[in-house]
Amino acid sequence: MEFKDIVAISGKSGLFRIVSNTRSGVIVESLTDGNRFPAFLHDRISSLDEISVFTLGEDRPLKEVIKAIRQKTNGGPAISTKSDNAQLKKFFAEAVPDYDTERVYVSDIKKIINWYNHLHEKGLLHLLDEAETDKNEAEAASADEKAE
Repeated sequence: MEFKDIVAISGKSGLFRIVSNTRSGVIVESLTDGNRFPAFLHDRISSLDEISVFTLGEDRPLKEVIKAIRQKTNGGPAISTKSDNAQLKKFFAEAVPDYDTERVYVSDIKKIINWYNHLHEKGLLHLLDEAETDKNEAEAASADEKAE
Protein backbone atom coordinates (compact mmCIF):
# COMPACT_ATOMS: atom_id res chain seq x y z
CA MET A 1 0.00 0.00 0.00
CA GLU A 2 1.16 3.52 -0.78
CA PHE A 3 0.08 6.88 0.64
CA LYS A 4 -1.65 7.74 -2.66
CA ASP A 5 -3.88 4.66 -2.25
CA ILE A 6 -5.49 6.05 0.91
CA VAL A 7 -8.61 8.09 0.21
CA ALA A 8 -11.31 10.05 1.96
CA ILE A 9 -14.86 9.86 0.67
CA SER A 10 -17.19 12.80 1.17
CA GLY A 11 -20.09 11.87 3.42
CA LYS A 12 -18.33 8.84 4.91
CA SER A 13 -16.25 8.97 8.07
CA GLY A 14 -12.80 7.46 8.24
CA LEU A 15 -10.21 6.60 5.65
CA PHE A 16 -10.25 3.97 2.95
CA ARG A 17 -7.75 2.02 0.88
CA ILE A 18 -8.30 1.57 -2.84
CA VAL A 19 -8.41 -2.16 -3.54
CA SER A 20 -9.14 -2.14 -7.27
CA ASN A 21 -10.62 -0.14 -10.11
CA THR A 22 -13.94 -0.84 -11.76
CA ARG A 23 -15.60 0.54 -14.85
CA SER A 24 -17.81 2.83 -12.78
CA GLY A 25 -15.48 3.68 -9.88
CA VAL A 26 -13.27 1.87 -7.39
CA ILE A 27 -13.56 -0.79 -4.72
CA VAL A 28 -12.42 0.57 -1.36
CA GLU A 29 -11.71 -1.06 1.99
CA SER A 30 -12.34 0.74 5.26
CA LEU A 31 -9.20 1.12 7.35
CA THR A 32 -11.41 1.01 10.42
CA ASP A 33 -13.26 -2.27 10.03
CA GLY A 34 -11.98 -3.80 6.78
CA ASN A 35 -15.38 -3.72 5.04
CA ARG A 36 -15.16 -3.45 1.26
CA PHE A 37 -17.66 -1.62 -0.92
CA PRO A 38 -17.80 0.17 -4.27
CA ALA A 39 -17.25 3.91 -4.49
CA PHE A 40 -18.67 5.36 -7.69
CA LEU A 41 -17.51 8.17 -9.95
CA HIS A 42 -20.18 10.51 -8.57
CA ASP A 43 -18.85 10.06 -5.00
CA ARG A 44 -16.33 12.74 -4.09
CA ILE A 45 -13.21 10.64 -3.57
CA SER A 46 -10.00 12.43 -2.61
CA SER A 47 -6.61 10.77 -2.38
CA LEU A 48 -4.73 12.04 0.67
CA ASP A 49 -1.79 12.56 -1.68
CA GLU A 50 -3.78 15.19 -3.63
CA ILE A 51 -5.11 17.21 -0.67
CA SER A 52 -3.36 20.39 0.40
CA VAL A 53 -3.76 22.92 3.20
CA PHE A 54 -3.99 26.69 2.72
CA THR A 55 -0.97 28.56 4.09
CA LEU A 56 0.12 32.17 3.94
CA GLY A 57 2.52 31.21 1.14
CA GLU A 58 1.96 28.32 -1.23
CA ASP A 59 -0.50 25.60 -0.29
CA ARG A 60 1.17 22.79 1.65
CA PRO A 61 0.51 19.14 0.72
CA LEU A 62 -1.35 17.17 3.38
CA LYS A 63 1.57 14.75 3.51
CA GLU A 64 3.84 17.56 4.79
CA VAL A 65 1.21 18.69 7.31
CA ILE A 66 0.89 15.15 8.67
CA LYS A 67 4.69 14.91 8.89
CA ALA A 68 4.73 18.20 10.84
CA ILE A 69 2.10 16.84 13.25
CA ARG A 70 4.11 13.62 13.64
CA GLN A 71 7.22 15.67 14.43
CA LYS A 72 5.34 17.81 16.96
CA THR A 73 3.95 14.71 18.71
CA ASN A 74 7.25 12.77 18.46
CA GLY A 75 5.39 10.06 16.55
CA GLY A 76 2.66 9.74 19.16
CA PRO A 77 -1.04 10.41 18.89
CA ALA A 78 -2.25 13.96 18.38
CA ILE A 79 -4.66 15.94 20.53
CA SER A 80 -8.24 14.64 20.65
CA THR A 81 -10.63 16.13 18.11
CA LYS A 82 -13.08 16.54 21.00
CA SER A 83 -10.85 19.23 22.54
CA ASP A 84 -12.19 22.75 22.45
CA ASN A 85 -11.63 24.87 19.35
CA ALA A 86 -8.98 27.09 20.94
CA GLN A 87 -6.84 24.08 21.88
CA LEU A 88 -7.21 22.59 18.40
CA LYS A 89 -6.18 25.85 16.74
CA LYS A 90 -3.21 26.23 19.11
CA PHE A 91 -2.05 22.65 18.46
CA PHE A 92 -2.39 23.06 14.68
CA ALA A 93 -0.60 26.44 14.74
CA GLU A 94 2.31 24.88 16.61
CA ALA A 95 2.58 22.13 13.99
CA VAL A 96 1.89 24.33 10.95
CA PRO A 97 2.67 27.91 12.00
CA ASP A 98 2.02 29.43 8.57
CA TYR A 99 -1.45 27.97 8.00
CA ASP A 100 -4.06 30.48 6.77
CA THR A 101 -6.29 31.07 9.79
CA GLU A 102 -9.01 32.63 7.64
CA ARG A 103 -9.34 29.81 5.11
CA VAL A 104 -8.60 26.76 7.29
CA TYR A 105 -11.62 26.19 9.52
CA VAL A 106 -11.79 24.29 12.79
CA SER A 107 -13.70 21.55 10.96
CA ASP A 108 -10.71 21.19 8.60
CA ILE A 109 -8.31 21.02 11.53
CA LYS A 110 -10.46 18.34 13.20
CA LYS A 111 -10.55 16.32 9.99
CA ILE A 112 -6.75 16.49 9.53
CA ILE A 113 -6.06 15.60 13.17
CA ASN A 114 -8.59 12.76 12.95
CA TRP A 115 -6.86 11.45 9.81
CA TYR A 116 -3.45 11.71 11.51
CA ASN A 117 -4.71 9.81 14.57
CA HIS A 118 -6.31 7.18 12.35
CA LEU A 119 -3.08 6.66 10.39
CA HIS A 120 -1.13 6.54 13.67
CA GLU A 121 -3.53 4.02 15.20
CA LYS A 122 -3.28 1.75 12.13
CA GLY A 123 0.52 2.06 11.98
CA LEU A 124 0.47 3.67 8.53
CA LEU A 125 2.54 6.80 9.19
CA HIS A 126 5.55 4.98 7.69
CA LEU A 127 3.89 5.41 4.27
CA LEU A 128 4.89 9.09 4.40
CA ASP A 129 8.56 8.14 4.51
CA GLU A 130 8.30 5.35 1.92
CA ALA A 131 6.88 7.73 -0.66
CA GLU A 132 9.77 10.12 -0.04
CA THR A 133 12.32 7.29 -0.25
CA ASP A 134 10.83 6.09 -3.56
CA LYS A 135 10.97 9.64 -4.94
CA ASN A 136 14.61 10.09 -3.87
CA GLU A 137 15.60 6.74 -5.39
CA ALA A 138 13.91 7.66 -8.69
CA GLU A 139 15.70 11.01 -8.76
CA ALA A 140 19.05 9.34 -8.03
CA ALA A 141 18.48 6.79 -10.80
CA SER A 142 17.59 9.56 -13.22
CA ALA A 143 20.73 11.50 -12.27
CA ASP A 144 22.83 8.34 -12.78
CA GLU A 145 21.34 7.82 -16.26
CA LYS A 146 22.12 11.41 -17.22
CA ALA A 147 25.70 11.05 -15.94
CA GLU A 148 26.27 8.03 -18.19
